[in-house]
Amino acid sequence: MEGYARAAAGLASSEFKQNLDFSSESIDALDEILVLVSESPELELDFEVRLWGSYLGEVLRRRYAGTWEMTQYPGGAVAVPAIEVRSSRLFPLMKVYRRLTMGEEEDLRAFYAMVTERLGKPAQVN
Repeated sequence: MEGYARAAAGLASSEFKQNLDFSSESIDALDEILVLVSESPELELDFEVRLWGSYLGEVLRRRYAGTWEMTQYPGGAVAVPAIEVRSSRLFPLMKVYRRLTMGEEEDLRAFYAMVTERLGKPAQVN
């Protein structure tokens, strides 16, 4: 997942002229990229979800010192990548899927604000 996230950061710079630096502030740029990606007539949904969802997950994983795991999405039948943080599971790929397929109502800024409010202060990393 980290490799996909690094690839997303590289693509953001080369194709979209956006800086994805794994900071909280980069979520705005990520959301702008997803708007453009969703409008593409050649959208490869699975790939785009994996790429950009991994980036969103890495921002959260790094902020809260979480871990990636494969787990069943609630109500789903298959295991998907998730972030385990402070006894909570976050599904960043599912959030990106919803952003790409449902539009503005699935805004990443609002999602990120809700997650950071619920999880509180970032982890202290030495």
